[in-house]
Amino acid sequence: MRFALLIAIGAPAAFAATCDSLAALRLPDTTITLAQEVAAAGNTSAYCRVAATLKPSSDSDIKIEVWLPVSGWNEKFVANGNGGWSGAITPNTLAGAVRRGYATAMTDTGHQGGSGSFALGHPEKLIDFAYRAVHETAVQSKAVIAAYYGKGPRLSYWNGCSSGGKQGLKEAQRFPDDFDGIIAGAPANYWTHLTAQSVWTVEAAKADPASDIPAAKAQALHRAVLAACDATDGVKDGLIEDPTRCKFDPGTLACKGADAPDCLTSAQLETARKILAGPVNPRTKQQIFPGFEPGSELGWPADSAATISSTWFSKMPTGI
Repeated sequence: MRFALLIAIGAPAAFAATCDSLAALRLPDTTITLAQEVAAAGNTSAYCRVAATLKPSSDSDIKIEVWLPVSGWNEKFVANGNGGWSGAITPNTLAGAVRRGYATAMTDTGHQGGSGSFALGHPEKLIDFAYRAVHETAVQSKAVIAAYYGKGPRLSYWNGCSSGGKQGLKEAQRFPDDFDGIIAGAPANYWTHLTAQSVWTVEAAKADPASDIPAAKAQALHRAVLAACDATDGVKDGLIEDPTRCKFDPGTLACKGADAPDCLTSAQLETARKILAGPVNPRTKQQIFPGFEPGSELGWPADSAATISSTWFSKMPTGI
């Protein structure tokens, strides 16, 4: 009897569901809105596409999609992160994972579009955006995977950059059992302070036209930084391996006379120093967030980040 029982448990494929039958799958706070097999196209093999709406609170409206390879599943699951205000599911991201044999999922984090206005007066939606949507996506996606294949994923991963990196860090902090591995690229962590830094950077450069550092001067500044610090790692290769060891002084580029493309005016020097120093609370003198490191000059200022940040301060009822 014991032998027969072990055989039954060890053969989960016998319980695998068809794609269409997943439409009737019952999961907590979840409504399956689509379960449909999609034929192979281009370099993407056939997959089962499942769409669902999750409502862990009365004001939640979290959309997710789970794509499941019809054949060649590698027994792994990868959930994908978002960017900016995160209100989108991107098919190309899911298709890329399916091509590599992964069961994969993504969420819109509970709202549509790239604005933070959704959160004003909707604290539950803010919680969904902050961390709950990703956690619920992981939990319900694994349940869909188990229903379709007859077994859950052997390994589960998170893959995200920017806001997606922040989402990955939040998962590790709050729900460490959701994923076996987390890729948190360029994580937009500590949003309240990070967004303050973005606004600080653009204000330093754009508040006064005289303070702006045009592209030609940014190039000159970058060349000067490389000349001062490129070789500190022992190899002169156009890269600064450890910017924290670079003690570059923008004052070395101060215009000695008239303004010129390869020097910085006093107002432009002040901009460079502010951006490198980062925002400081004028009352307490405490550092709010680190400044940009030497070597980043060609990315000043990050106007798109400032747009996100200005929305943050105008729309957010609280920090994340």
